Order: sequence, then C-alpha cells, then structure tokens
Amino acid sequence: MTADPLLLTGALAEANDRLLRTVSGLTAADVAAPSLLPGWTRAHVLTHLARNADGFVNLLTSARTGEEIPMYASAQARADDIDAGADRGPADLLDDVRRSGQRFDAAVAAMPVDAWGATVQTRRGPWPAAMLVWGRLREVEVHHVDLAAGYRPADWPEAFAQRLLHEVVTGLAGNPAAPAMVLRFDGSELVVGDPEGAPTVTGPAPELAAWLTGRGAGELLTVEPDGPLPNPPEWI
Repeated sequence: MTADPLLLTGALAEANDRLLRTVSGLTAADVAAPSLLPGWTRAHVLTHLARNADGFVNLLTSARTGEEIPMYASAQARADDIDAGADRGPADLLDDVRRSGQRFDAAVAAMPVDAWGATVQTRRGPWPAAMLVWGRLREVEVHHVDLAAGYRPADWPEAFAQRLLHEVVTGLAGNPAAPAMVLRFDGSELVVGDPEGAPTVTGPAPELAAWLTGRGAGELLTVEPDGPLPNPPEWI
C-alpha cells in the first residue's frame, strides 16, 4: 500500500469516472429516492460527495499555504449545505460532483512536494496531508456504493478493498469494543485482538471490507468454528 499520494491519483480518476457514469444515468425520481444511508436520499449523498471534495480542497490549501483552514466552516454549515443541495435535479448534481472533483484534482496538482509532509485538521482531528488523496478515494468508492444504484462492494478494485480492509482493521485494533477475530482473504491474514480462541472469518477482501464498514451483511463470508459473524462496532 503506497504512502505516496500521487500514486493514488490514477485510481481516484478511475473511481470518479465510474461514479460519474452512474450519476449520468439517474433520473429525477432516482436522485429523490432513498440511499443506503438512513435519512439521506441519493441527492444527499451526491451533495455530500461534492462538498467533501471542496472540504478536501480546503485542507490541501491549508497544507500548501501553512494557513489553518478548516475542512468545513462548522458541523452545522456542513449539514446545512448538504440539505440545501439535496433538492436539486440530476443535471445539477452531476455538474456539481464533476466540477468539485476537478477542483480537488487542481488542488492536488498545485501541491509542492514538501507540502505533503504537513498535518491538517480534519473533522476527526489531525491527519497527514499525504493521506488526503486516499481519503478522497475512500469517500468516492464507499459513497458510490451508498447510492444503491448498481455499484456494489464487489465492484471495488482489489487494491482499494485491501487498503480499506487494512485501515479498518488498524482502527479496530485500538477499539476496546471490537471483538477478537482473525480475518483471512486471498492468502493473507489480519488479526483483531487476541487470536487465541477467536473465530476466523474468511472471504474476499471486498466482502470483508464491506461487512466491517456496514456496507454488506457478509453473506459470502464463512466463520470457523461454525457460528454467527462477530459484531464489529460501527465504522466511523
């Protein structure tokens, strides 16, 4: 898994293209329909994706200039912007998602090499600027699934699914609410907690990542010894 943000720009461009193809096929009724996120329509998800891109532009600008710029003006402003944008039709939503993605790409291109070493303040605390391209890629791929418009975790590129899985497991390792378990996929193994006596959950990396992030019920996963899947805590 690369630590160089510029090596992820190709994967992000491909993810954006897939997202835009999905959005271009949505009708007014489609964008007004519920998404997989409780209380949000597809239009809410798309507006969030656009404002998230702009929020990441703020963080990239902060890293580049040294000025402390918040991702969003406030939590309330973030919520208000999403609600306000959710009343739009599919053409406006498509244009917003496309243009905000282009602004993000331009902000990445404007970053001098040393700026990637900065630390920025996200909604959840400090984060290395070098992780911002990954953060945006994660938003695009996961929320594309949340649209419930035909794109599924099984459609995630393998490299993305494995990186997401490693990230989620790293987070679980520091969470006392996380049950102990061993995860096996594609000849690899990840451990959460004490493996002694812990169940082993086996399946494809995208299926494991979807289950741990609440984007799948784990139908294709197997558990040894036989029993129910562990109950992981809610992901971010």
